[in-house]
Amino acid sequence: MLHIQSFTLNFAAENTYIIYSDNKSSWLIDPGNRSSGETEYISNFIREKDLKIEKILLTHAHIDHVLGLQWAYDTFKLPVLMHREEQPILDMFQMSGMRFGLQLPSINVEVKYIKEGDTLTLDGEEFKVYHVPGHSPGSVVYHNEKSKFMISGDVLFEGSIGRTDLYKGNYDQLIENIKTKLFILDPETGVHSGHGNSTKIGFEKDHNPFFT
Repeated sequence: MLHIQSFTLNFAAENTYIIYSDNKSSWLIDPGNRSSGETEYISNFIREKDLKIEKILLTHAHIDHVLGLQWAYDTFKLPVLMHREEQPILDMFQMSGMRFGLQLPSINVEVKYIKEGDTLTLDGEEFKVYHVPGHSPGSVVYHNEKSKFMISGDVLFEGSIGRTDLYKGNYDQLIENIKTKLFILDPETGVHSGHGNSTKIGFEKDHNPFFT
């Protein structure tokens, strides 16, 4: 059985996730921890649950989702999995920090690219990778069909969608991708977003104001 733990972090109230199995295998997704307290918060959870982090994944590379990426890479000695189209976003990390008045060191990590159609496995459970651009050019969703949930990043929120006015954002592209890739899934599929509360595909399909 898989478990999902969320951590709401940094100035943007970003949701970082750890998915873990009963056997202690786990993934760290979108590490947004910046302060020592936030880092300790995540570290304590991993230590208390005796988890083994086996993958570091990004849904996308906007600053609020990667503030803890260097820490994660240095701590767990694992490559970072993300879509190729997010590399320019990650490369702009320091510049993005300046927009928020933050002086940040550059990120130096090993990256492995994932793409639409890839399948990742956590303790025997498969996650399909969907490329869902529009909020960010390389936004991806990690979907577990068996357990009926996804980690959606900033693609789809409870009652909303990701903003499309940032670098290489595209409103029409995001709407079309959500309709054709996410809304075709089981309506009971849980959506664990990059900000805010979790929701379900069926609820958003019927009630999200961007689609009704």
